[in-house]
Amino acid sequence: MYKVMTPGPTQVRENVRNARSLPCTNPDIDESFVEFYSETCKLISSLLHTKNETLILSGEGILGLEAACATLTENGDKVLVLDNGIYGNGFADFVKMYGGIPTLYTVDYNNTIDVNALDAYLKDNHDFKYATVVHCDTPSGMKNDISLICPLLKKYGILTLVDSVSAMFGEEVRVDDYKIDILCGGSQKAVSAPPGLTFVTISDDAKAAFHSRKTPVAGFYTNLMTFDTYYEDKWFPYTMPISDIYGLRQAFDNIRDDPSILDRHKAIAEATRSTLKASGLKLFPETGFCNTVSLFQVPDNASADDILKGMREHNILIAGSFGDFAGKVIRIGHMGENANTSDMTELFAALDEVLRSLNVPVAVKMDEYFTSCLRKIV
Repeated sequence: MYKVMTPGPTQVRENVRNARSLPCTNPDIDESFVEFYSETCKLISSLLHTKNETLILSGEGILGLEAACATLTENGDKVLVLDNGIYGNGFADFVKMYGGIPTLYTVDYNNTIDVNALDAYLKDNHDFKYATVVHCDTPSGMKNDISLICPLLKKYGILTLVDSVSAMFGEEVRVDDYKIDILCGGSQKAVSAPPGLTFVTISDDAKAAFHSRKTPVAGFYTNLMTFDTYYEDKWFPYTMPISDIYGLRQAFDNIRDDPSILDRHKAIAEATRSTLKASGLKLFPETGFCNTVSLFQVPDNASADDILKGMREHNILIAGSFGDFAGKVIRIGHMGENANTSDMTELFAALDEVLRSLNVPVAVKMDEYFTSCLRKIV
């Protein structure tokens, strides 16, 4: 059995796995499940610091992103796509799929979005219905500061759609303070539940945009309005995956009961990047580091496949990347259940051995440096 240290899916705690084995009821008929679902959605909203409604959807994180675009977009709508990563760029596909006209604000994939430069752009270019923002673009590890970007967009009357699937609960997210209209998350990242669920928070402004549509949403499963009266009617638009939601609830209970979760992610991330740099590896990107994932560039005298294979021989899974970054970087996921001293120390002991076996110069004993660095940070 591999130790999963990838940037999602992550390790899953035993109490989450146990919750998924609870007896099933019929969620279409048993009104107690409607209450359980509603209470779970309210818990998610509270943990994300919002009064907005949360919905849990039956599908992994991509469903939430597509459903948000599908429900917001009509033919001819102009949409600003903030593009400094593979996932950021990918929002344009959803916009076009539902008839919108995407405008890509494309910047350097090595650096986080410069908010002042974005403001200068928006002064003359703000005729957009909504804008898409990726909080953490995991193929490159890029983090964008949604606490500054989203209020700026709202200042210009632009609705905000944020993909925080890979960042939330490792990075602070305060939906109301940041003026986020739709926030999308997923079960398999820092939430540390199995893949299969997405959840979205929806503001009153977003709901108003939904209900002012002139044409129907081109889909059913991707139409967020199908949940409009689920609680009043005690009836879901489709049969909910009850066992998955039991597990998700336990994962959020774990987050609620972990007041140091953000501090822990920050300390692990800082110690990880310090260790990689001290060993002689080069970090990626240049700016915009995220507390849920760290990347280093593949050394000249090694290959990504060799490094990943060597780690698998130590029964540890880390990840390469894809698209523009395929074969160029290695990704270490330190999010959710992965963000702990023991597993990260084991990872660095293995990585140290693998790199040395590939004749990559390593300037420090990586596991020892990591634990020493973490003690100084904590």
